[in-house]
Amino acid sequence: MVEALLFVGLLVAVFVGFNIGGSSTGVAFGPAVGSDVLGKLPAAALMTGFALLGGWTLGREVVDKMGGEIVPQSEFTLVASVTVLFFVGLALLVSNTFGVPASTSMTAVGAIAGLGLAHGSLDSGVMLEIISWWIVAPVIAFWVCAVIGRYVYPYLDAWLKLDRSPGPLVELDRNGGIPQLRLGPNTTHREFGSTVLVVAVACYMAFSAGASNVANAVAPLVGNGSVEMNTGILLAGGAIGLGAFTIARRTLDTVGNDLTQLPILAALIVETVSASLISFLSAIGIPASLAVSATMCIVGLGWGRATRTVTLGEALSGSESPQVSVNALAAEREDEVPKMGEEAPDELSAQDLFDPGTTGRVIFFWMLTPSLSAITSYALFSSGVI
Repeated sequence: MVEALLFVGLLVAVFVGFNIGGSSTGVAFGPAVGSDVLGKLPAAALMTGFALLGGWTLGREVVDKMGGEIVPQSEFTLVASVTVLFFVGLALLVSNTFGVPASTSMTAVGAIAGLGLAHGSLDSGVMLEIISWWIVAPVIAFWVCAVIGRYVYPYLDAWLKLDRSPGPLVELDRNGGIPQLRLGPNTTHREFGSTVLVVAVACYMAFSAGASNVANAVAPLVGNGSVEMNTGILLAGGAIGLGAFTIARRTLDTVGNDLTQLPILAALIVETVSASLISFLSAIGIPASLAVSATMCIVGLGWGRATRTVTLGEALSGSESPQVSVNALAAEREDEVPKMGEEAPDELSAQDLFDPGTTGRVIFFWMLTPSLSAITSYALFSSGVI
């Protein structure tokens, strides 16, 4: 009976990691694949390797926190561990059904907190620390990207010039005695550097995804001693890789197609800021949501870009409707970045860059899924059924 239950727990852990790999690969490598910098197979391979690296290094702290600090390790019976993993899988189902990036980390912590409340073993100090970072981290993500979008973005766009030229990026020169890689006939050094940057940022995002998410798949099983730490990380990393090579193909198509209407630079800024924030939180053992941080980065960057044509006071008060140029990219490429407060031709409403209604709906579901997880978990564990 115990062996059968452990087998079910391992299957659920693989299911969770599989879905994490499917969704995180699209987020991390969508810009690179959508701009034809990488193919889907190389993207999946890089996702697997860097997610495993993130889990093997920073991810251990998160596994320890979720597997024995929120509640004592003794609370993680095999049945309880499988139940917690079930709630994480349920969060993925809700996320896919409603099209909202629900946080598996927050849902897992909610389920563990419900278990601790039901048995009177919840460490309120640890829980308060985690919840505090859940509040602070999205605010930091928003304002960092808002400042970048308002004051820095146009100049970065004019300097980097991330457009791809026709033809291969590099080619193999066989004229000499030793074949050498050279830049393609239409490739400039700036283009090559920006392309390397796209891939590097994608790998960094994969690293942070692994650091943050391996705990969601295996922390309860590691906490009760059913699986050793190294084995659990390898299991989670393998499951993430399986998702990257299979269902991630669809998410890569979706993200890549969506990003063709947006500058790649915006995606790179979002990825860099959110990955840095999640890597920091993982290093101090805080289970946090990469999806939440990335989405607040998108919101902040859009708000910052949309408010360039008004003063900061007007933007915060909403007394003016900010306008941005739909052809700003062309102007910036000519090093004619509009000055702060200036309007450009072909105005575009800020609603196209920052939609408060959509933002509110996403935030509502972020609060809903961990809350439901905690309440349902508490009801289940306090009933005595488990």
